[in-house]
Amino acid sequence: MSTVTILDVLRTKRDGGELSDEQIRWFIAGYTEGRVAHEQASALLMAIVWRGLSSRELATWTAAMVATGVRLDLSSVGRPTVDKHSTGGVGDKVSLALCPLVAACGAAVPQLSGRGLGHTGGTLDKMESIPGWRARLRRAEFLVQLREVGAVICAAGDDLAPADRLLYALRDVTATVESIPLIASSIMSKKIAEGTGALVLDVKVGSGAFLPEVDRARNLAATMVGLGEASGVRTAALLTDMSTPLGRTAGNALEVAEAVEVLAGGGPADVVELTVTLARVMCELAGLDADPAEVLARGRAMDEWRAMVRAQGGDPDAARPTAAHVERVAAGADGWLVGLDARKVGEAAWRLGAGRARRDDPVDAAAGVVWHAVRGERVASAQVLFELHTGDAARLPGALEALDGAAVVHGSPVTPVPLVLERIG
Repeated sequence: MSTVTILDVLRTKRDGGELSDEQIRWFIAGYTEGRVAHEQASALLMAIVWRGLSSRELATWTAAMVATGVRLDLSSVGRPTVDKHSTGGVGDKVSLALCPLVAACGAAVPQLSGRGLGHTGGTLDKMESIPGWRARLRRAEFLVQLREVGAVICAAGDDLAPADRLLYALRDVTATVESIPLIASSIMSKKIAEGTGALVLDVKVGSGAFLPEVDRARNLAATMVGLGEASGVRTAALLTDMSTPLGRTAGNALEVAEAVEVLAGGGPADVVELTVTLARVMCELAGLDADPAEVLARGRAMDEWRAMVRAQGGDPDAARPTAAHVERVAAGADGWLVGLDARKVGEAAWRLGAGRARRDDPVDAAAGVVWHAVRGERVASAQVLFELHTGDAARLPGALEALDGAAVVHGSPVTPVPLVLERIG
């Protein structure tokens, strides 16, 4: 019988000590099963924010979260499995093109995704703008689709790391979201539980990122790579720029259209670059000798996309939602666009209805922002720079306020910022 008590756990971490493996497993299981009170769990989370977790503590904490549910066995799929996770950004529709592209290269991509919150978009929200598409799949459907199509984008089941769902909800209301050990364990517990053999992490840096500072983002990336490798998942991370939004759209249906453009051989250069770069690392970790750029050019990824959408009830040829109201905003000055603030653009899209303030809020699939120039391009004062799309005209003033100062126009061009800053792992 365990001699661990919650007060001993709290005192140990409050005073800067290391929790034993037994204490960690006892706490995670106890909170998941309702034997530890919310206020006690809140106290421990806050102590972790202040005191941190050692590498050993974090590895045990993450493994204990995985152990509260099932760890999927994907060995029957018949292909090497590899997934990608992004820490979230503005205009980040990369997963939509990346999953079918890597599947077309010969891998199986089991992407369990989430919904948007605040200024960052969610992959499931984007996919749900496709008529008929469904995010929830039964386990058998999930496995059949991985075998037969090669790519799945869907919601995680309730039995995958249920401790994370409970702890995340608690962190959300106790100002303990930003702790790197807690972020890393939250992301990696779900990815480890999904059973993928390899994982690439896209860790965003800049104004539109969850962690804008490069040092903190690098710390998070290295921490997650370590957790993945310790759990037998081949893992690498890329730090990528999110000081300016990706592509030229932010909003669910708008981003789907842009992802389809990429699959058709077009699309914005930055979205294509990041998609192909991530695909190359995914293929490397999966042990595949394939050139994603060539596969994309030949149209095979588009075939995979259409099959993936149809397998989940969607119609890839159906018209997607369009906004009832579109407001156009001029550049206001002649010169070079030297800055386009990702957070401001994301907040404008959120205020237009593309995102949510609480997890159960509805989203407007057609809402969002389109920008007609990107950093480094020349603009004219009367040129339309932004389009604001929404189903509710009353949302426009708030979105315009959020966009104030987002675009910086200067008389001379700016030095380009690399999209991919560094690789870890």
